Amino acid sequence: MDIVRQESEAPRPESPRRRRFIARGAVVSLAAASGAGVSTGSAQAATPDNLPPNIPQWMREPGTGFLNPAYGLPSPFEKTVLRKLPDQPSPFPTATRTPLQSLFGSTTPNGLFFERHHAGVPAIDPAQHRLLLHGLVERPLLLSMKDLLRFPAVSRSHFIECSGNSMAEFKAPGKGSVQDIHGLLSGAEWTGVRLADVLREAGLLPASRWILAEGADAAAMTRSIPLAKALDDALLVYGQNGEMLRPEQGYPLRLLLPGFEGNMNIKWLRRLKVGDAPFQTREETAKYTDLMPDGTARQFTFQMGVKSVITAPSARQVLDGHGFREISGLAWSGQGRIVRVEVSIDGGRQWQAAALDGPVQSRALTRFRFPWVWSGQEAILQSRAVDEAGNVQPTRAALIASDGQNSVYHYNAIQSWKVASNGEVSNVHV
Repeated sequence: MDIVRQESEAPRPESPRRRRFIARGAVVSLAAASGAGVSTGSAQAATPDNLPPNIPQWMREPGTGFLNPAYGLPSPFEKTVLRKLPDQPSPFPTATRTPLQSLFGSTTPNGLFFERHHAGVPAIDPAQHRLLLHGLVERPLLLSMKDLLRFPAVSRSHFIECSGNSMAEFKAPGKGSVQDIHGLLSGAEWTGVRLADVLREAGLLPASRWILAEGADAAAMTRSIPLAKALDDALLVYGQNGEMLRPEQGYPLRLLLPGFEGNMNIKWLRRLKVGDAPFQTREETAKYTDLMPDGTARQFTFQMGVKSVITAPSARQVLDGHGFREISGLAWSGQGRIVRVEVSIDGGRQWQAAALDGPVQSRALTRFRFPWVWSGQEAILQSRAVDEAGNVQPTRAALIASDGQNSVYHYNAIQSWKVASNGEVSNVHV
């Protein structure tokens, strides 16, 4: 049920049904403006004196000067749109989660991009930072940030998802919001240089097959990278959404491997060593392997699976009235573009196509939308994504049957949100 009309199409005459829908929407809008049945985070019911045709308070006197002339800030009325620590207390928190339920489009603002680090965020002086490229190369390189900025630059949009995102769903339904459950996910436009260009500058020897990437944090985070990926679409990035990387995102330099699990996108990148085999680091032996039902562990499960989640309505939200609303969410895949998203309002018995916001890009977040009229009945909302490689997002039952419940990584099953008759939305497994 696609309600998006291409701009090239000629406008169609409005039907009586459409005119009634628009008129009904105008009445709903006026009711919302007066504060009736509205739930918008920190917003309160409107004061009648501030509603049209009256002159609102903020038009009766000049506004303030720049809120922060050096760097713009969000409105103070958006103070609840924040990253969040896990609900479980930890003596040393290592991750924050993106408020997916509060965002629009498919790009995550830099200040809300999720964090994951293993030994805190280092304070790196870019003038003293260097990237060492050595191993099976003809000409070892020691590159400054100025050196890297001389290479041809590219900008591309890609998502990053922690491989442990949604991990609790392997067991029982999480009680948190979509931010709590799926918030180790964000998308941005990245700017940097092609790793392939830098490798060509060094000259690869014939035996080259793998690359060790190492970060400059206290954990010296290291992962083995297939050379084929490095020569395909890997980037050495220094820019994020038009500005330099934030410290928690790897300032001044990080590795970006589109579609690969988040921990492989090494932040604070300081060293690349070319070798002929995987380096079998701690993070790919003791960690980041998938424990299977028979006790064996899958290693090097790099690509993130095809996945989607409805962000509105979603858990811990309350529908504030019957009638039309838009179901909206995000879809992504580590294996390419999203080609289709389907939505079900009855727990997967029937599926209908959602509209995709364009442009749909490879290994990037894609916003989908679906029109829904809620009459107060109970409903179970689901979304199911399909990527260009033909991969279909699995049901939870299918994923458990395949991978078991011992793993904590690569959970990409269909998410179910139950809408109760009173409008409360919660997480359920069906």
